[in-house]
Amino acid sequence: MLLELTLALFFGILAGTISGITPGIHINLVSAGVLTISAFLLAHLSPTTLVVFLVSMAITHTFVDFIPSIFLGAPDQDDNALSILPGHEMLIKGRAFEAVVLTLYGSLLALVIILIFSPLFIFFLPKLYPYAQRIMPLILIVTSFFLICFEKSSKLKALLIFILSGFLGIASIDLPIKETLLPLFTGLFGISSLITSISKKQILPKQETQKLKDIKPKARSFFKSLSASVIASPLCSFLPGLGSGQAAVIGSEVIGELDRKEFLILLGSINTIITGLSFIALYSINKARTGIAVAIGKIISLNMDTILIILLTILVSGILSFFLTLQLAKLFSRFINKINYSKFSIGIMLFLIIINALLAGWLGLLVLAVSTSLGLACIYFGVRRTHLMGCLIIPAIVLSL
Repeated sequence: MLLELTLALFFGILAGTISGITPGIHINLVSAGVLTISAFLLAHLSPTTLVVFLVSMAITHTFVDFIPSIFLGAPDQDDNALSILPGHEMLIKGRAFEAVVLTLYGSLLALVIILIFSPLFIFFLPKLYPYAQRIMPLILIVTSFFLICFEKSSKLKALLIFILSGFLGIASIDLPIKETLLPLFTGLFGISSLITSISKKQILPKQETQKLKDIKPKARSFFKSLSASVIASPLCSFLPGLGSGQAAVIGSEVIGELDRKEFLILLGSINTIITGLSFIALYSINKARTGIAVAIGKIISLNMDTILIILLTILVSGILSFFLTLQLAKLFSRFINKINYSKFSIGIMLFLIIINALLAGWLGLLVLAVSTSLGLACIYFGVRRTHLMGCLIIPAIVLSL
């Protein structure tokens, strides 16, 4: 049994690496595929083995998936879309490796936070969640108001982008598309950013690959990012419509203005925390906050023994993924400036369009075109791209009323 679980962990890390490094492939898509063939897999494997595979894959994905976002401007749906802006700024300064390392620091911090918050989720969340559920629409509305009020550019434009993205999200939900979020987020955050890069005809400088000892944010920066993560992440682990983007903005505004490095640490930690705590929330309140948690909930009925195995899997896969992602970031840094970035961006954009066509059909391409236009409008207006997350928040408000 131990050998089977160990192999499941390592194969999960491999699968998470492939999904994380491939633009446009979200972990929810992979978990849905695994769930489709789960009957066959469970005929040969125990449910616990399959859970270890899924958990290690999900955690590894949260470490690796900042690489295509920062180096290629291709986000993995909403999970790391906000890393494009500070990450791309560091990329064109030859510091993309440092940007990835900062997200990895955040993800390592997240492992500790998950271990600390898990007992709290298990013992207190069942008592608090019924009250939160009753005022869910109010929580989401207040959160939306909070995000728009802290817009430093034009609040009116931010409100317009938020409402338009909400209408787009509501319209997309009713379409017969299997992977609705794929064209939605690929357009809002991915292709819109790639078009912007192509139009600027950017030439990348040689990327620096410093030693870890030379990438040392100040203790104050770690504390600010950690505090922001602790404030925002637990809420987004069980509230619908709130992702890492909103959690990052909420946390940064409560704690105070974060610089580029602090924000990347925050994004890295939030991404991993939300994924990790979603498994605990599934056990605690029987609510699946992520696609991977949905898959696990359909495969096995969680108990305390399974939760302990999940926590151990999170810890081991997270530590191994840290070193694995470091090597991948070094590899990308070595070769990214040797290619024609504009042509490469066009290639990535065509790849994303093909993926969307195959997985979401012609209706998905329609959503992709509209969402890309809205993403470009957000960039043109110069407002925070977190307001594009209205595509999830507004539908969640409507459904919870």
